[in-house]
Amino acid sequence: MRAHPAHWIAFGFGSGLSPIAPGTAGTLWAWLAWLVLTQWLTTPAAQAWLIIAGLAAAWWASTVTARNLRIADPSAIVVDEIIAFWIVLWLVLPAGLWTQLVAFVLFRFFDAVKRGPVGWADRLFHGATGWRGGFGIVWDDLVAAFCTLMVMAAWRAW
Repeated sequence: MRAHPAHWIAFGFGSGLSPIAPGTAGTLWAWLAWLVLTQWLTTPAAQAWLIIAGLAAAWWASTVTARNLRIADPSAIVVDEIIAFWIVLWLVLPAGLWTQLVAFVLFRFFDAVKRGPVGWADRLFHGATGWRGGFGIVWDDLVAAFCTLMVMAAWRAW
C-alpha cells in the first residue's frame, strides 16, 4: 500500500486487504465512512460533490493500482464498492437501519453474483488495461448500485 498514494484509495484504506470477502469488507467500510462523513457534509449537494470527486479518485486509483499490480481487476481494489455504495446510501438515506441493511445485502448480492446487467458491465471491460481498465473496475459496481436502487424503489413503491 505504501508504494503509491493511489493504493491507499484503491484498497479502501486497508479494507480491501481482508483475507475473507474483501468486497464485503470494503462495502462495510463504505457504510461506516459515509455515516461519519455525512456528519460534516450535511447537504445533499455537498454529498454529491464528494461522490463526484470520489468517482474521479476511484477511476484514477483503480487504474494506477491495477497497472502497478499487473492484474486487470484485483480483488483487493475495493474503492469501486465504496463509491458505488456511497451512491446507494446517498439516495436511500435517510432510512432506518433495516432499510440500510437491505440495501447493503442487495448491493453485495448484485456485485458478487454478477448476473444480468452487472455481468454485462463486467464483461464489457473485462481484461482492459489503462484508463479503460480502471473505468471497467468501477463500472460494474455502478451498475450493481443502479440495480440495488431499482429494487429498493420497487420495494418502497410496493
